[in-house]
Amino acid sequence: VLLLSLITFVFSYRELGAPNWSCDADLMQRSKTVPKSVHSLRPADIDIIAALGDSLTAANGAGCEGEDVLGIAIQWRGLTFSLGGDKSLDEHISLANILKKFNPDVFGYSIRTGSANVWETAHLNAGIPGAHAGGMYDQAVDVLRRMKEHPEIDYLNKWKLVHIFIGGNDICGWCNKEPDAANGDHYRDQLRLAVQFLKDNMPKTIVVLTGMIDVNLLRRIDRAHNVCHEIHTFECKCEGNATISDAELSGMCHEYMDRMQELQDSGEFDTSDDFTLIIEPYLSLTDDIGRNPDGTPNMDFFAPDCFHFAAYGHAIVAKGLWNNMMQPVGAQSAANLTDDGIPPICPDKNCPFIRTTKNSDDCSKYK
Repeated sequence: VLLLSLITFVFSYRELGAPNWSCDADLMQRSKTVPKSVHSLRPADIDIIAALGDSLTAANGAGCEGEDVLGIAIQWRGLTFSLGGDKSLDEHISLANILKKFNPDVFGYSIRTGSANVWETAHLNAGIPGAHAGGMYDQAVDVLRRMKEHPEIDYLNKWKLVHIFIGGNDICGWCNKEPDAANGDHYRDQLRLAVQFLKDNMPKTIVVLTGMIDVNLLRRIDRAHNVCHEIHTFECKCEGNATISDAELSGMCHEYMDRMQELQDSGEFDTSDDFTLIIEPYLSLTDDIGRNPDGTPNMDFFAPDCFHFAAYGHAIVAKGLWNNMMQPVGAQSAANLTDDGIPPICPDKNCPFIRTTKNSDDCSKYK
């Protein structure tokens, strides 16, 4: 694994950057004084970024070329949509690369390839392939440990952003588990444990939770590409199980979405000024896969297994994530998985903060 992390791969794969993207100078600045409230955070105020998740956060297969299915085993962390720090924003869109435009000194993003335990490349990307919601607590503990042990991280006084994306493996195995071990309540409660740990132990933190995607959308790929269907029958068993109807599969995904939403709506993570949880629904709201001009599935979005995101897919997803973070809570838009060529949006001049439930309701209190 360490060897893989040190190899420089030369591949040709489709990319999506945001060349020369910038916002008004005032919007790119840090706050004049360190914000006391999580609801007053400008993007440039974020000094530390971290991520929890599964193989999509580890970016398995993101840099694969052609039909190299075996390459799915490689974790291309430097390309992941959340913490990927390879290249520049001109070349590759990721949340980390956008934040680097606001704060070049932001710390924690991952680079190159390697597993979660290779600090030199993973940094604060704790995502582990195969992880379920039940693994988020341990990943939260791991991220806190990494922050505490690193001599250059002032985790108590610097503002942090922790991104979480999890649920695909839960859904892929849901139909083979006891109902109580795979339903929406279980999923929500496992997420709650992780977020509560962060709230109790990581001050000055905004947790950004990407909402669950409808895995049933993958069946549109299956119908167009039989090889994808064959791969999915063992890679995502419930999606590939013909006895599970589209309505059943989609229904369980939406149950996960609904239960997840309760974590934000309950207000349980909005009880202090130095911590909050925001759910970004850009994938939950998405109702189609990426398309070519002729309407066929755009396979450039996917790695060779038709499940994980390719570098191009990570970039499109990253733009959806960032756009939601700049949009008022309750008015976030769906991701357009068919790239429209529109660059990422800029912070609102009237509310130049990462949007939260409170500053979305009344921003004037936090200026």
